[in-house]
Amino acid sequence: MALGKTTFGKLAILTFSLSLAGVTAASAASVSGSAALALAGVVAPHSPLPHAEKKAVAALFAGHTHVSYARKIIVTADKIVCRTSNVVITARSCELTFGTRKRTLRGREANELFATEAVAGVPSDGAAGSVFESLSKLNCTLDPKVIKENAGGGADCSFEPGN
Repeated sequence: MALGKTTFGKLAILTFSLSLAGVTAASAASVSGSAALALAGVVAPHSPLPHAEKKAVAALFAGHTHVSYARKIIVTADKIVCRTSNVVITARSCELTFGTRKRTLRGREANELFATEAVAGVPSDGAAGSVFESLSKLNCTLDPKVIKENAGGGADCSFEPGN
């Protein structure tokens, strides 16, 4: 009988561990293709990327596949929080965090990022006349060589929705 209890206990621990792993995996999100390129394209100009990489991302996002930059480009952000209002309809802002550096976007730039997050599948949340979209640990990889093939690949992003 003691053996049965031990086996059941191990099975219960394994089941609980697997359920926790499922919750963790479900909280992470990823996007690829045009939505990933768009997300990297609107974040990159505000990121601490070197100028040559920002220029290559801008060219790819503008539809120019023949960029001279051949290496993979990594666009990251520690946190992005966007807010619009359905009461004060002129209010829209996003705060991007890159390490210790923060950048605030307003107006058209914030709206562009907010809309792109929605296309990329970042869930929105609302409270008291405000709509929020937020993500953390954004990591986008762009491979200009693969993007140049025009087969839908070469752009991948991962992030954690919410704060």
